[in-house]
Formats: sequence, C-alpha cells, structure tokens
Amino acid sequence: MQLCGDQVKLIQEVAKANRSTVVVLNNGSSLVMSDWLDQVPAVLECWYPGQECGNAIADVLFGDCDPSGRLTQTFPERLEDNPAFINYPGDNGQVRYGEGIFVGYRYYDKKRVEPLFPFGHGNSYTQFEYAEISLQEDHYSSPEDVECTVEVRNIGARRGTEVVQLYIRHLRPRLTRPEQELKDFAKITLDVGQSEVVRFNLAARSLAFYDPQQKEWLVEPGDYELRVGSSSRDIRATRQFSLIG
Repeated sequence: MQLCGDQVKLIQEVAKANRSTVVVLNNGSSLVMSDWLDQVPAVLECWYPGQECGNAIADVLFGDCDPSGRLTQTFPERLEDNPAFINYPGDNGQVRYGEGIFVGYRYYDKKRVEPLFPFGHGNSYTQFEYAEISLQEDHYSSPEDVECTVEVRNIGARRGTEVVQLYIRHLRPRLTRPEQELKDFAKITLDVGQSEVVRFNLAARSLAFYDPQQKEWLVEPGDYELRVGSSSRDIRATRQFSLIG
C-alpha cells in the first residue's frame, strides 16, 4: 500500500516548496498516505482513467467540473487495519477468507476502526443539505411497500453533484449482521439553491440475508433503520420502520 520508489519524498519536497500542491493519484487500490497527507491541501483520486485523463483532471483542478466520484472502497490508515491482514497470503498455498461477510466498510464499522477515507467518500466544490427522511408508514407487511424520500439542497456557491447513499440497518438481527449495508444510491446535480427529492424503493432483497443453516435468503420481521448520507461515515438523516408478518 506504499507508493513505490521515491514518490513519497517527491511529494514532501514539492509540498515544502509550494503549500498549494495537489496530489493526483493514478492507482488501482487504496494507499497509505500518513507520511504526506497533512502536508498537502488536496488529493485527487483518478484510479485508471483512460486516454482522456489529462482533460478530465484539468477540468477538475481548474474548477470547470465538480468532482463527482465517490470511493468504492475504504482507505485504511495502515495495512494492518485491513480486514484480510491476518489471512493473506495464507499458509501452504491456501488463503482463508476469514473475514466472511465483514469485507470493506462492514469490517471497519463492526470493529469501530477509523479509516483514512471511508467507503463512499468524496468532496465537492459546493455543499449539500439533507432534510429528514420521509416514509408513508411506520409499519409495513412487505418490503416492496417501503418507499422513502429525502430532499437534498445545494446550499453552496456553485453548481455541483452529490451522490446520495442509502444504507439499511437491522436493529435486532437473529444472526450476526453488519452494522449497515449500502442498498441504493442516486447521483444528482443541482444549481445554487436548487433542491431535489430523491426517492428510494426497497425490495425483498434490500432486507434479505443468507442463512447458511437454512441455505436460503430470508427477510426477518423486526425493526429497521434507514440511513441516508454522503458516505458510510457521513450519515445525514435516519428513520426507523417496522416490518411485521
């Protein structure tokens, strides 16, 4: 997870000469940044962007385009925080997937490990305000009946794009479950002062989990919590409902 060669030293020396340095990353996985992150004002994650990367990076750096991507993986503070650390590379040519269902943000949530950058994270050149989650009912007999809405408003000084993320938590599960799971998301672009009502429709699969003993996917009755936010660690609104029958 370390940058190879003398790239860390290069970042440190350039940042020392110019405090307005922006680090542009062209990589395929999360990286350790503790040696230099606090020395630069911004980091632009580009992954593997393709042949038009120069134009795309310039548009973001010069403010012609609002950065609207969000992290699809968690960036840990260090390699040892990774959920697969004690299992990889394994023994005798065998790797045990010991983390089970607690991969990615599910592990960091369950273990209360603070990541460097959480799953779903990404900044914008503007700011967004979330209203409360709206539901038609508090009790439902079928997951397909659950429809939630949340109003999002651009309260910043310029046009921008937000990725509204819906996570669901089962409050009292029968089996060990993640603290929350991403179930849907919506990307919206708003002008200054503009708002939009984002609508999410749940399905049976949205609440289902796999029971290895019964060897099938199940939906349990009980209390659930809807969590809407800008990342897995930036939840802006919550609302509970009950599934009965």
